[in-house]
Parts: sequence; structure tokens; C-alpha cells
Amino acid sequence: MRIITSLLLDEVSAQAAAAPRRRKNHNLHPSDDFCCHRLLNAIEPGSYIQPHRHLDPLKDESMVVLRGLLGVVSFDGEGNVTGTRVLRPGGEAVAVDIPHGEFHTVLGLAAGTVFFEAKAGPYLPLTAAEKAPWAPAEGDEAAPAYLDSLAALFRSS
Repeated sequence: MRIITSLLLDEVSAQAAAAPRRRKNHNLHPSDDFCCHRLLNAIEPGSYIQPHRHLDPLKDESMVVLRGLLGVVSFDGEGNVTGTRVLRPGGEAVAVDIPHGEFHTVLGLAAGTVFFEAKAGPYLPLTAAEKAPWAPAEGDEAAPAYLDSLAALFRSS
């Protein structure tokens, strides 16, 4: 048995804060080819995850916020925002279940944000058809401005 402690959350958050991508995961599953992926995901403000979807019908994913504030955004196929929600521990919304095929992204809205994520394995890199064609790729010069437009969706939250 492994106990997930506040100290572990602190360590993963510190790694995310120091990482160039401003995020870090801590896998609880034994390998990338394992059938069930369970992981801690630390994400800091300023980390950009290109909106994407998982086309495999076995790749629904669930996220439960453990600390901080996590912004969740869903989109239609043209890039129009179809929903937003702030997840916070002890708040009205603490988790999200995202069905395969739905474009989405998440944003760290507070320093030290950590969520638990579960989805089917094995790990496979996103295909071109799974990445949102209307959103800049990670590392693209347009990504920071696009991330700021997404963060603006939550500024009154």
C-alpha cells in the first residue's frame, strides 16, 4: 500500500514549479504500458496544455483536485468554448470525468495545484487527429497569448 501524503504533494509541486513546462506528473502505475494509469499531476499557473481529445473509446479520463485550483475547459470541434469549471478541494466541484472524443484542456489557477488523474493505459502520444487544430501547439509563439485567453475565462472565479 502507498499512502499519498502532503509531503509527496509538496515534492511534486516543487518539481512542477522548477520545470520548464511548469508541470510534473508522479505515476502511481508501474509502467507506460500498464492497463490503468493513475497519477498525480502538479500544474502551475503558466503551464500550457494544448487542447486535445482522446479518440480511443477506452480513454475517458477522470481528474480529482487535491489542492489548489484547477480550471477545466471543454470545446466543440471548431474551438468554441462549450464549458468551463473551477475545481477546488472541498468546493462545489472537486472532480471532472471527461468522455473520450471531447476536446478539453486544464489550467493551474493557483500555485501548488495538484490533481489525481485516472485513465486507461497504455500511454500513447497524442495523434494529430487528437490535437486541436485550432489551438497553437505547445512551444508555438502564439501559445502564451492563447493560454492567457483561456486563463481570462476564470479571472472572475
